[in-house]
Amino acid sequence: MEKLLTLRFLAEPSDVNFGGKVHGGAVMKWIDQAGYACAVNWCGGYAVTVYVGGIQFLAPIHIGDIVEVNAGMIHTGETSMHIAVDVYSKRPESAEYRHNTHCVIIFVAMDEKGQPRKVPTYTADSDEEKKLQHYAMRLMELRKGISHEMNLRKS
Repeated sequence: MEKLLTLRFLAEPSDVNFGGKVHGGAVMKWIDQAGYACAVNWCGGYAVTVYVGGIQFLAPIHIGDIVEVNAGMIHTGETSMHIAVDVYSKRPESAEYRHNTHCVIIFVAMDEKGQPRKVPTYTADSDEEKKLQHYAMRLMELRKGISHEMNLRKS
């Protein structure tokens, strides 16, 4: 089990939006793919996305950029895995990456019958990991308030 997974690739012309930069939907797909790979590695089996929250698009990604997607475990529940995902990019000739996108994505491990199953417990070792785990727990509390408000809207 690894806490961190990194994907690297080139942003392709098929990823372009009407403004000539990488489409936000392509970035969200990469986030989901990296998160999925991290979650499956952690739980040792199939997992499904149940929440993507607080996605922030900080800077555009250009066609031809080298893209780096970092997905790292920051918290686990009984069946859930909270993964922070950060997207960076750089021109191939540059040494410096710029931070493009950040979000937290939650996966639930599933058994062969499509039911949630237990996941190994994540333990934060470093001060930075403890800070990220606390961040995940604060976000869980905020999501409860958002869910409550959304349910009020439905009624």
